[in-house]
Amino acid sequence: MTGTERADAARNRAAILAAAAELFDRDGVEQVSMNDIARAAGVGKGTIFRRFGDRTALIEAVLLPRAASMRRLVDNGPPPLGPGGEPDDALHAYLDALLDFVWANRTLIRALEHRVPHSYYAHSSSQYWLHELTRRLAVTHPHDDTDYLTYMLSTALRADVIDYLVSERQMDLDNVRAGLHRLATAHDTARDTVG
Repeated sequence: MTGTERADAARNRAAILAAAAELFDRDGVEQVSMNDIARAAGVGKGTIFRRFGDRTALIEAVLLPRAASMRRLVDNGPPPLGPGGEPDDALHAYLDALLDFVWANRTLIRALEHRVPHSYYAHSSSQYWLHELTRRLAVTHPHDDTDYLTYMLSTALRADVIDYLVSERQMDLDNVRAGLHRLATAHDTARDTVG
């Protein structure tokens, strides 16, 4: 009996996550209610709250495997995103991967960015991405304040910033990408000009 309950709970969890992911991606987090998710998953709304606690935890649960997949590529994938690439290529591949990840998951990330003050920077997942960006910048910018540059670039990678630039300012995502790369190398260019 207990094994059946665990199997049912696992099926319910998978159904809830699949329904939430599909609805969030299609309609945007703000437009999707817990009732919508429950109906699509074939469960009661109470089941969602018992499994996940609240809406924020459900959003994080949908985002977690996506972030874990990208982290595997960063930690163990082929260069230049994974280990072993040329430092400049590795930095730019990482910026591209972050931008693509944020753009693909912008509604989920936006829902988490404003939960509490500084949540964007303080979240454990963000801390990993920030640390990795700092590490890559330290290799390509050995004489710079890479801590400041990390936060400048990560702010430019916020989902709300990117969404605003593309959706409201009508900027092409490729232009946003080019600007991000210019920010990452601006100090090098200035130093070369002075030198």
